[in-house]
Amino acid sequence: MAEVTLTLEEYEALRDMAMGNAAPIIDQVIVAPVKRKASAYSKRFGKAFKKVSPRYKLKSGRWKKNGFKLAVRAGHKLAKSNRKL
Repeated sequence: MAEVTLTLEEYEALRDMAMGNAAPIIDQVIVAPVKRKASAYSKRFGKAFKKVSPRYKLKSGRWKKNGFKLAVRAGHKLAKSNRKL
């Protein structure tokens, strides 16, 4: 036969249900967090950053010194301009 293990709370809930004292087993309802919608600017920045980032990387793919910071600034500058990416 299969072995069944219950926590003390589960056992007491089953016992109460059998005796006629029905009590809810779940105390809290877990609600999934709502994901935010990406803004139009964040989408433009993401595309601009990906387009600009290779200029600030080494051949091996690592960032140059201050490369990430400079790439972020360049991405913001390109995203703020009204040019299409």
